Amino acid sequence: METKAVVNRIIPFSSVDGPGNRTAVFLQGCNIDCKYCHNPETRHMCVDCGACVEQCPVGALSMGENGKVEWKEDLCVQCDTCIHVCLHGSSPRTHVMTAGETYEKVKKQIPFIRGITVSGGECMLQPQFLLELFRLAKEDGLSTMIDSNGMVPFQDYPELLEATDGVMLDIKAFDREEHKNVTGAYNDIVLANAEYLAQKSKLFEVRAVIVPDLYDTEKSVRQMGAFLAPFLKIHKFRIKVIAYRPMGVREIYSHYEVPSRDYLEYLAGILREQGFDDIIII
Repeated sequence: METKAVVNRIIPFSSVDGPGNRTAVFLQGCNIDCKYCHNPETRHMCVDCGACVEQCPVGALSMGENGKVEWKEDLCVQCDTCIHVCLHGSSPRTHVMTAGETYEKVKKQIPFIRGITVSGGECMLQPQFLLELFRLAKEDGLSTMIDSNGMVPFQDYPELLEATDGVMLDIKAFDREEHKNVTGAYNDIVLANAEYLAQKSKLFEVRAVIVPDLYDTEKSVRQMGAFLAPFLKIHKFRIKVIAYRPMGVREIYSHYEVPSRDYLEYLAGILREQGFDDIIII
């Protein structure tokens, strides 16, 4: 029996979710709570409270006889009203899909994509689904990438890692206490994953979202670079320095400072001094 997952959305073509043009699959559910989360509606599963149903302006949502919220995708105008009124950090606009059903959506883009990337939420919460999906992708010669917050130990899933070409790993803040302030959790597993993935030559990219008034970003970048630099001797990987932007962020956390391009360049300069030459600023 195929494993099922709750799929939030599938983006047919993306140039920002790994190398080349890719299809990006976003799964529902996360195991941390980042204050600057740009997809806060992917954090939790729908609890079928029905609060969004009466608020939908086009009648695309209803309560089914089974007590579950039902989404009529053909009526939906993507106004996001349901997301804004949700009190549970979720979305009713999801599909429960098998890996095979999901891959049928991916196959439509062949031969115009280089590979598939699965994100979230946190996709590593549904590892068996990932394994089945990636094995299907490999049969068609597609590359496979995981976009992860690093809070699930990759070493516990050797078969999945074997089917994965690379991991894009978030380091939300290097300092343990600051990471907890940003996400609600300590980063011990994240840093252990970074080392493990580097040793397995599976670390494709490390990303840091720069929010200057939320944590000490310069200190974090310096410490992160010092920690990661020795792994460059094993294999090359990219660092992505990402500016915080308020779009999509929960209103309570939308007031943070947007860092300037000059400041991002300054942080990138620190990383270059530490030996990194593949740095992207966005």
